[in-house]
Amino acid sequence: MNWKVIIMSTAVLWLAACGAGGLQDTYVEATLTPQATETPKSTAVPILEDAGGIGRAFYRAWETGDYLGMYSLLAPQSQALVDSAAFTQRYEEALQTAMVTAVHSQPLSLLQDGETAEMGVRVTWDTAVLGPIVREYDLPLTYTEGRWGVVWDEGLILPELAGGNRLLMDYRTPARANIYDFQGKALAYQGTILSLGVIPGQIENEEALLNALSPVLGKTPAEIKEIYAQALPDWYWPLGDIPEEVMQAHAAELQPFIGKGLAPPEQRLTRIYAADGVAPHVVGYIGPIPAENLDDYLAQGYRGDEQVGLAGLEAWGEEYLNGERGGTLTVVGPSGQYVTTIAERAPQQSRSIFTTIDNDFQTAVQQALAEAIETYPLANAGSVVVMDVKTGAIRAMASYPSYNPAVFDANRPDGDAELSAVLTDPGRPLLNRVTQGAYPSGSLFKIITLSAALKSGLYTADSRYTSTGTWNRMGDNFIKYDWLAGGHGTISMRQALVVSCNSCFYDAGFNLDQFDNNFLPDVAKGFGLGQETGIQIGESAGLIPSPEWKINNVGEGWVPGDAVNMAIGQGYVQVTPLQMVDLVAAVANGGTLYRPTVVDRIGAGAGAPEEPWPVQVRGELPITPDQIATLQEAMWGVANSPSGTATFQFVDLPVPVAGKTGTAEDPPRTSHAWFAGYAPAAPFTRADGTTIEEPEIAIVVMIENAGEGSAVAAPIFRRVVELYYGVEPQRPYPWSGG
Repeated sequence: MNWKVIIMSTAVLWLAACGAGGLQDTYVEATLTPQATETPKSTAVPILEDAGGIGRAFYRAWETGDYLGMYSLLAPQSQALVDSAAFTQRYEEALQTAMVTAVHSQPLSLLQDGETAEMGVRVTWDTAVLGPIVREYDLPLTYTEGRWGVVWDEGLILPELAGGNRLLMDYRTPARANIYDFQGKALAYQGTILSLGVIPGQIENEEALLNALSPVLGKTPAEIKEIYAQALPDWYWPLGDIPEEVMQAHAAELQPFIGKGLAPPEQRLTRIYAADGVAPHVVGYIGPIPAENLDDYLAQGYRGDEQVGLAGLEAWGEEYLNGERGGTLTVVGPSGQYVTTIAERAPQQSRSIFTTIDNDFQTAVQQALAEAIETYPLANAGSVVVMDVKTGAIRAMASYPSYNPAVFDANRPDGDAELSAVLTDPGRPLLNRVTQGAYPSGSLFKIITLSAALKSGLYTADSRYTSTGTWNRMGDNFIKYDWLAGGHGTISMRQALVVSCNSCFYDAGFNLDQFDNNFLPDVAKGFGLGQETGIQIGESAGLIPSPEWKINNVGEGWVPGDAVNMAIGQGYVQVTPLQMVDLVAAVANGGTLYRPTVVDRIGAGAGAPEEPWPVQVRGELPITPDQIATLQEAMWGVANSPSGTATFQFVDLPVPVAGKTGTAEDPPRTSHAWFAGYAPAAPFTRADGTTIEEPEIAIVVMIENAGEGSAVAAPIFRRVVELYYGVEPQRPYPWSGG
């Protein structure tokens, strides 16, 4: 008898009675007759969950790199065969080897039958080296323990990896391309370096050996001997590195000493720079990939152990100089045997960069700057920049103190010591003072103030002002003084620029501020100041203050004194020599601001022809042609008028020049010395009989904390003009005693 049925039936009748009339006094008796019952048959519960949802989630997790999320979707039996760490490692190892930058999946089909399913999927690997790799998969799924799960094996990473196979990448990297000067002379190139060293105890004829090494290493015999003075007799002691071509030129002289004190030269491939560093701040240098940038380089197909450009054109031109990597991705078996090739791509040739620099002129400018600073008592640092006024091309760029890019070669003898000396030098030789040095402009800014005065309509070129030597329109507590005791008398605004009358420009700055306190800052910005020029190498934007800038950055309101200080390039004003040469070039050419460039053309390669770098206009001066003509007249007067502040420095110079002196206060140190100008400022006939009718070059010289622009910077400006136009003999610097 089925007693469970009897008990349940009785309970149902009792509840029914309660439901009909509540608890009643009458008792209803039910008679139950035992019956034969059938055993229930097991009925399969239908699986309503879509297996495709798990498959799609698995691939979405792969696309985002969520390997633990992928692992959580494996079937229990698959998880029992591989733990999450090993699972993650296999995926990461495969994708890193193939240089995969992104994974994309596309479901194609789904076949579901009871507790098993199969999902068709197309997976694309985007790789940094080999392009896309596409495979189609049949993803098996099973319904176990109340859920769908992926039945996994290594073939789901890549079908060819089934059975424990691994990927192997054979990189093919093109040689780094060269950097040349305008004429094609190498400034940086890949080449073979030979390391020379001695074993002191093996030296048989020390005097002869030292004499043979001296022209090779560029050191005196005594200097070479001092290098290995601390070495024990049986030690190998490095003396220095020389290019392969130097070794070949001196092989006959050195050969007799090899094995007799001179160790056999050791060769290695490295980046070689022009001797002593020609235009190092333009060319730049290479080094190991910085850790903070490693992921970016890996995404571009780098292995991570390469040398890359870190400064100058070496950094800017990395995509040209390094070409495109190629390689072969193969599959190897568990014991290392070759199985198959997945993909292959040939490397693309790198492309050289031709600069706007002329090697010989650049070298001469560097030497002229170094000579000036090393002989002038107050000078320690400075810069010179020369620009083509019709294109913006930089013809020379020198910054002192300088450095040799070869110090970044870690394999050089004493390389660590040399590099440490450069990095810790208080003179900051790595700083490109032309593009990254920001300074008060001093009286160079009067070019902008005169332009703003003319543009405002408050002044004409002939407006008169009487200079008494003092200026006190802001009250007796704010008296300002002219550089010339007693002042310049009554002069025009045009003449004020010629004699660099401070009080004239104090007054103009005050009046412009009353007219519109944003007017002078806006004109300065229209001349390209307070913003980057767009040159290819690192630069500072400088600073042109304004009422909005001051309240946001200083927390104080703008006052007339801010404009008065700005009018002579002081106060918060900060400019770079590059910005100043660009605006002077615009004055010389009639008003066009060009984007400065140190790149003349990109060499042919990878199927592309040689490409000239385009001349780019970045703006026009915000003044009229007549106003530009006024600036040109005044700047001519600076260098040629009897009252010009720099006329005495250009006596007998056959090349006519125009310019502006600047002496920028930088308390508590000595003032910065500036001179900015252009040449020729009038028709000029060369020694070969050709006549130049219009200005060709603009030049800016800036010497830090060295005094007056007319006394220090103008003579260097003259020397650069002489070098450019081949004027002989060049005039000695006034302080050299010549």
